[in-house]
Amino acid sequence: MADTQVYTFSAMASPCEVRVDCDDPMLAIQLGQIAEAEAKRIEAKFSRYRDDSVITRINSSAGQPLEVDSETAALLDYADSCYQLSGGLFDVTSGVLRRIWKFDGSDNIPTQHQIDELLPLIGWSRVSWKNPQLILPAGMEIDFGGLGKEYAVDSALLKIKQQSSVPVLINFGGDLRVSGLRRNNQRWLVAIEAADGTGITSSRIELASGGLTTSGDARRFLLNNGVRYSHILDPRKGWPIKHAPHSVTVAAPTCMQAGILSTLAMLQGKKAEQFLQRESVRSWVIR
Repeated sequence: MADTQVYTFSAMASPCEVRVDCDDPMLAIQLGQIAEAEAKRIEAKFSRYRDDSVITRINSSAGQPLEVDSETAALLDYADSCYQLSGGLFDVTSGVLRRIWKFDGSDNIPTQHQIDELLPLIGWSRVSWKNPQLILPAGMEIDFGGLGKEYAVDSALLKIKQQSSVPVLINFGGDLRVSGLRRNNQRWLVAIEAADGTGITSSRIELASGGLTTSGDARRFLLNNGVRYSHILDPRKGWPIKHAPHSVTVAAPTCMQAGILSTLAMLQGKKAEQFLQRESVRSWVIR
């Protein structure tokens, strides 16, 4: 994509880029700054690391009723739908498991006792949610890490399209979306990284519209006695999903749709391919 203008920045602990298919560097900077501002707004609002974020306010509510704004409510509605559709496999309250699971390539596996101590703090069904009021039991947490980056991609593209019709590709840490065909009516060429984390390209995909995401364990895993533990955890049991693929890449109309489908496919373990076939989406599975 040598003939595109590229604007880069960092947000959400990821390298981010906006590729603008035009010959005007100033326009590319303008549109890139719009995407950056939106990414950083969403990061600040929903980060669990900031004392002034909506997530911190929710997680500090200690069982008291809390009314949330419309944007937060929409994300909670989405999280609720994903929880119901996945049979509890996608759960925004499961982030507490990060306290004991550190996917740093080491062999440090938590004990069953450590897991059992956290399981009572997990379960979206324990949360009372009736838009716009939320009651989160004391000790529980909500984490939008499983959908925040994809939401930021979609939201940034919407902001850009309000300003310009020039073709763009937005890529936030490997989660991406394109506005449509390039100006020469060609598709965007997107590389998929190999599952071994070497950074080598395993395949290339032509994308005409919509979003593309990849879920996998190339960089986040544990290795103990020859067994590789994926960072994809079953929130109902507190253990990594068995027989999960190394990676799942999904193309869908939006980045959020692609993201949830690739995540749910990983959560299906050995049945990932069957799940994707049933959903009738373009997908690439590496085992």
